[in-house]
Amino acid sequence: MSLKERCYSILIVSATDSFTSAIGVLLPESRYTPIHNATTINVAKRMIAERSYDFVIINSPLSDDIGTRFAIDTCTLKHTAVLLLVKADIHATIHDKVAEHGVFTLPKPTSKAILIQALYWMESMRERLRQFEKKSVSIEEKMAEIRIVNKAKWLLISELKMSESDAHRYIEKQAMDQCITKRSIAEVIIKTYS
Repeated sequence: MSLKERCYSILIVSATDSFTSAIGVLLPESRYTPIHNATTINVAKRMIAERSYDFVIINSPLSDDIGTRFAIDTCTLKHTAVLLLVKADIHATIHDKVAEHGVFTLPKPTSKAILIQALYWMESMRERLRQFEKKSVSIEEKMAEIRIVNKAKWLLISELKMSESDAHRYIEKQAMDQCITKRSIAEVIIKTYS
């Protein structure tokens, strides 16, 4: 799927309807959907616990918090690109706190052009996170296969008194002879001897 065809889900966290409306104009529904709104950090925390979002845009401050801890936690614990908008006079300080965690920041007030550019940065970040997610799943699957094959090897060692290298060769040969994965052979061995 090309980047132009991709759709991104967004959570906008803002206490002001004017910001939510202004940013909503910049988000065409063909590219950004669904778009959800939260007016406090506590509401945003509940929403992000219920579902994942590609982007979280925080218009700081909110009535219950400035939003820096929420931004850091969301970036760290979720595969989400986060943009934190803060007042210009504290922007440098906030940026120094959150940048190392991957949070994007912009000083307020800002222009539509800069917000659009920030959305492009967030798209790039989200796509990079997708690549990491794919690699992570692949590694987890490989680790699961290794654990299953090792369990089958130990069953062959204990039940059939094979050496570890013989058990390993047996599983590999069976997989090649039957044109199936080592994991499939290991699962059969586990069912047989467990």
